[in-house]
Amino acid sequence: MAASKGAKTPLTQNARQLSRSFGMLALLGVILTVAGLVGLVYTGVATLTSMLLFGWLLLVGGCVGLLHAVQSRGTDFFWVGVVVAALNIAAGVVIIARPDVAAAALTMFAALLFLTGGVFRLVGSLVVRGPQFGWTLVQGAFGLLLGILVLSEWPSSSQYVIGCFFSLALLFDGLGLIAAGVGGRRIVGMVAERPDPERPERPRSDQSNPYKPKKA
Repeated sequence: MAASKGAKTPLTQNARQLSRSFGMLALLGVILTVAGLVGLVYTGVATLTSMLLFGWLLLVGGCVGLLHAVQSRGTDFFWVGVVVAALNIAAGVVIIARPDVAAAALTMFAALLFLTGGVFRLVGSLVVRGPQFGWTLVQGAFGLLLGILVLSEWPSSSQYVIGCFFSLALLFDGLGLIAAGVGGRRIVGMVAERPDPERPERPRSDQSNPYKPKKA
């Protein structure tokens, strides 16, 4: 019996499921993009939120690590796991209790990373002078300038630097997810519109047969 006209083929079902999945991915990207834009407007709130989130992640990760260490007691991993879990729990408690102090310390650490990275890139680009000389020189100068700017305004810069970086990460991740979701749905739609190779097309009634002799 021939399949009914409205019956769903496996290709159509899979295409709809993939399209729905890519749509959810694009929706998540929109949420992250909006959160990033809001964080760029309210950088102080974004800094506080990111530090609290970081503290809770350390606290939960430390508790999970301590549980795994207790489960593996009697092995060489036990004391190492206990020490690492205790450090994570202590750091999480401190960050949650004093997120402003933790933000100031993390901002100082980030500024020092920018400074050292910029100096190494500048010196390396001037010594090596490879094919990426100009790009490496620009990266080094930008990192050095950013580190100097952050340090010159420290500790007041700790109120917005972490939040700005966190919001930019959310924004770019959201835009990437939107591009992946929209592109994936478009590709799925193009594949779903292709004719099924297992179902041959019927010859058209008005198509002439080249082997049929023409009437005189």
